[in-house]
Amino acid sequence: MLFQQIARNKRKTAGIMVVFTLILALAGVGFGYLFADNPILGLFIALVACAIYLLIVLPNPANLVMSLNHAQEVHEADNPELWHVVQDMALVGKVPMPRVFIINDASPNAFATGRDPEHSAVAVTQGLLDMMNREELEGVLGHEISHIRNYDILVSTIAAVLVGVISYLSGIASRYIWWIDDDRDSDNDSNNAIVMVFKIVAIVFVLILGPLCASLAQMALSRNREYLADASSVGLTRNPQGLISALEKIDGSDPMKQADPSSAGMYIENPLHKRGTTHLFDSHPPTKDRIERLEKM
Repeated sequence: MLFQQIARNKRKTAGIMVVFTLILALAGVGFGYLFADNPILGLFIALVACAIYLLIVLPNPANLVMSLNHAQEVHEADNPELWHVVQDMALVGKVPMPRVFIINDASPNAFATGRDPEHSAVAVTQGLLDMMNREELEGVLGHEISHIRNYDILVSTIAAVLVGVISYLSGIASRYIWWIDDDRDSDNDSNNAIVMVFKIVAIVFVLILGPLCASLAQMALSRNREYLADASSVGLTRNPQGLISALEKIDGSDPMKQADPSSAGMYIENPLHKRGTTHLFDSHPPTKDRIERLEKM
């Protein structure tokens, strides 16, 4: 059951990333069509912007994310219990020891970030340390180490870049859309109608559907990653009850006060607000569903 769930979630992650790339390509094509009557140029601009953004972010995403979330790095002497739990989970997960950070916030939560297992970091809030016993802390940190081992940290970084580029193209289009001088409208009436249809479709996709679809794909990716990390955590701790108990405590807590919105999907639970009734725009799966899956293990 455990390995089947891990394999299924990995396939879903690959599929979502393909959809993500497709959305970026379509946004670029629409952007190029609107501003230069050249979809290929727009696609090229989107891919180049994505590559530049990745070159800026990927060298050290951990420092950037930790800074945005006001996390302070600690060492073994600062908090031996936390350090040793992280060390134990990293040893069992067969990944290098990540850097360890603490966020001064009373709400219990945690996340992992970085480029790869060799350049990774985990952060926990002070509230998590105050509320969790050793068994629960192992469940949470097993979950975060699983994100590192499964390369979810890289996937989430790339997803954030894709969303950022699509939002950037949409922002440019929204500011300059009325300045477009489209000579294509000077042909015959039939061509005018066709061009107008394509133009409306491009505007709707670049301004509305592209960013919306990208956000939905990022949320679906984040939800799938959480299921995968939950299952992988059980593989590390051999104890689903620790993570079940931790999730119950985290689910009943107040939102964090200073969590960075762009990093919200990285946390083990949404640090900003409670979920909606439809779950369509949730960055995390419902805690009830996560616990039910864990109980079946």
